[in-house]
Amino acid sequence: MPLLVAVLVEQNFRIDWGSRVVVANDFLALSVFLAAAATDLLDGYLARRWKQVTTVGTLLDPVADKLLISAALISLVQIRLLPGWIVILIISREFAVSGLRSIAAAEGYTIKAGELGKSKMMLQVTGVALVLLSMRWPRIRIYALAVMWGVVFFGLASAVDYFRKFWRKVDTSIKLRRRNELLAMERQKRRLKKAAKLSQADQPGSIRESSASPIQRSG
Repeated sequence: MPLLVAVLVEQNFRIDWGSRVVVANDFLALSVFLAAAATDLLDGYLARRWKQVTTVGTLLDPVADKLLISAALISLVQIRLLPGWIVILIISREFAVSGLRSIAAAEGYTIKAGELGKSKMMLQVTGVALVLLSMRWPRIRIYALAVMWGVVFFGLASAVDYFRKFWRKVDTSIKLRRRNELLAMERQKRRLKKAAKLSQADQPGSIRESSASPIQRSG
């Protein structure tokens, strides 16, 4: 990711061979981005195929996706190839979903990515790649922006799906746990009140016994 950001921001960066430009910054940035995205997708595919899926991997894999996409999108805003509001919507969605997944993990649930989330990731990779290509061929910029609109749509739709899963699993569990805690506190209060009443009922008898004891001794 640092290499991707450096190549995108330094627009004059290029690799020369003699008097010829071998690799310009746009193609180098595209190569780095696609290589990182491919290794991430391959890692997830192999983990599922070999049944090496773990809770830690399920939680950390989306984080790697978000870091890669966020780094590319923010860099594209800096070099004025993407509107800032599109990137804000996409990254805000990522933060919201990450927060939901963290709360779910704390409650013992793992919210897995659905089909909408996977489609969103593929569209993000395609959209960023097209935007990078539009640096060399401005004519395809309109298609790149259309794909980024699709990224926003699928991102918001998948966020709604995450919220639905969260509400169905975690919210019910949290409410049930809090209800049990309130019931336990109420039972504790009742026991304390009952113990206080018994203590107050015992106090007059102890006073009578203490006042009667001198009379018995005098007799």
